[in-house]
Amino acid sequence: MLRDALVVLCGVLAAAASAHAAALSVVAAVPWWTWPLALFACCFVLGVVAVPAGIGGGTLFVPIVGSFFPFHLDFVRGAGLLVALASALAAGPTLLRNGLGSLRLTLPLAVLASASAIGGALLGLAMPSSVVQILLGGLVLAIVAVMLLSPGSEYPVVAFPDAISRSLALHGVFVDRASGRTVQWQVHHTAGGLVAFTLIGVMAGMFGIGAGWANVPVLNLVMGTPLKLAAGTSGVVLSLVDSSAAWVYLHRGAVLPMIAVPSVLGTMLGARIGARLLDRMDARMVRRLVIGVLLFAGARALLKGTGVWP
Repeated sequence: MLRDALVVLCGVLAAAASAHAAALSVVAAVPWWTWPLALFACCFVLGVVAVPAGIGGGTLFVPIVGSFFPFHLDFVRGAGLLVALASALAAGPTLLRNGLGSLRLTLPLAVLASASAIGGALLGLAMPSSVVQILLGGLVLAIVAVMLLSPGSEYPVVAFPDAISRSLALHGVFVDRASGRTVQWQVHHTAGGLVAFTLIGVMAGMFGIGAGWANVPVLNLVMGTPLKLAAGTSGVVLSLVDSSAAWVYLHRGAVLPMIAVPSVLGTMLGARIGARLLDRMDARMVRRLVIGVLLFAGARALLKGTGVWP
């Protein structure tokens, strides 16, 4: 019985080794310059999608590139933060100029998230990648469930702002050009939002994806910010938070130029187009895009962490 079990085990190991060797031979047969070109094209598309969704390019970059490109996950996470940072920096001026991002709302949230992102980056590099993937996937899918249960979140009604938001003057007006509607906005539950963004900073550094997927739900569902303004402000917040976490990965040597450079270039070009699309897209379409992107990214991360879809 024991001998038969050993024979079966050896057969399984041999099959796995041969499959791994075949995969490596396919990768080795591809010219090296194919991967930077493929990264550039892939990240261009991700940049176009990420800005209207308000999630930062790293949210899609890490699960997609980590699954379909032959790079170690640590290098992918390091490049993912730079991708999210590039996407936010490329889109930020357009978002602020068009009134879709509020600098007054950004600053108090970004200060807390930037400080905690450094600790999150150190924690993420010390944890096994499978554990990080499972935690990421479960959290993103939970956020999708919350957004599905809140169908009327495009223009939330905030009747009375709290004392913190009044003292910080967190209110304003933006024009939704898609509908021609002028929206006056103000926020509430500011203390809860500040605590949430502190945790978001930890997750941004830990997962290496920028955490824009958490910015939008907190701004929209917790603080009562209109969805399009939440998506635009999220892009501005990312430009500050990701820069803090990215330094940790650079210091630890987890950034390879062959991965980071084509990814950043493609994302920045795509993000400029995405910022213009956000100004013209309907709020309901933005909401569907946010949910769809988060559903795919969360499911992929969970399946990869559990080994179901390696």
